[in-house]
Amino acid sequence: MNQQSAKVIWNKRVGPSCHRLGLLTDTGYSGATPGQFVTLKMDHGHDPLLRRPFSIHRLIPGVTGGDKTDGQGIEVLFKVVGRSTMTLSELREGETVNVLGPLGQGFTIPETHKDILLVAGGIGVAPLVFLAEFMVKKGVDPSCCRAFVGGATKDDLLCTDDFSSLGMETNVTTDDGSAGRKGLVTDLVKDVVTGKKPDMMYACGPHPMLKSVAGLANENGINCQLSLETVMVCGVGACLGCAINVEDKSGKYGHICADGPVFDSRSVFF
Repeated sequence: MNQQSAKVIWNKRVGPSCHRLGLLTDTGYSGATPGQFVTLKMDHGHDPLLRRPFSIHRLIPGVTGGDKTDGQGIEVLFKVVGRSTMTLSELREGETVNVLGPLGQGFTIPETHKDILLVAGGIGVAPLVFLAEFMVKKGVDPSCCRAFVGGATKDDLLCTDDFSSLGMETNVTTDDGSAGRKGLVTDLVKDVVTGKKPDMMYACGPHPMLKSVAGLANENGINCQLSLETVMVCGVGACLGCAINVEDKSGKYGHICADGPVFDSRSVFF
């Protein structure tokens, strides 16, 4: 983990309210794992006061920026929902933002898994693209992986081409039927897992979606890892603001930022 000032190398709008922010970092990210995150804060000024957490969307090797070449970069994918993300969306190439990371515990990829489902809801797709690219680089056969991407409308669907370009079967659902199958992404996943059980499911998205995915996994005896989303204040486990009931129902708590954000579905009590 390190804190540094990172230079913006691109800030691309993708869809009506989402952006891909590319950052040139000095050190510290070559060993980052999918599911880990960073916290961002403007380099200048004190508004907003607190840092904001974002999943690492992908690593960017061999980037060039200013007088730096062959550096290591990261990309974050975010949706504009308030003042902080609006400020990020207005950053221009060459400006800087303060980055703290990589933080948290990421996904694990056991070598024995041969049938893998990636389940994403809305902006929850962000860490799963990093995971998909990471798995392929580690030798996982992309034809053994299936991506399920859901959104409220077609405008909310993100990164479907990223999965397809890796050679993964990509399935799409929208609540209103404007693209793909009409309905919830978990409805489609339910149809799949009640047929032939996959070896592993990875999921990230809204709380109700994760609860549903966890239920499907636990009921069918499927290994499943969830990347949980929540408001974080410090991002390092000091403020204790992101407590979650884990492991048993005796009142034991973990913290999403330090013990997660990735958890085994069997250890989380929604």
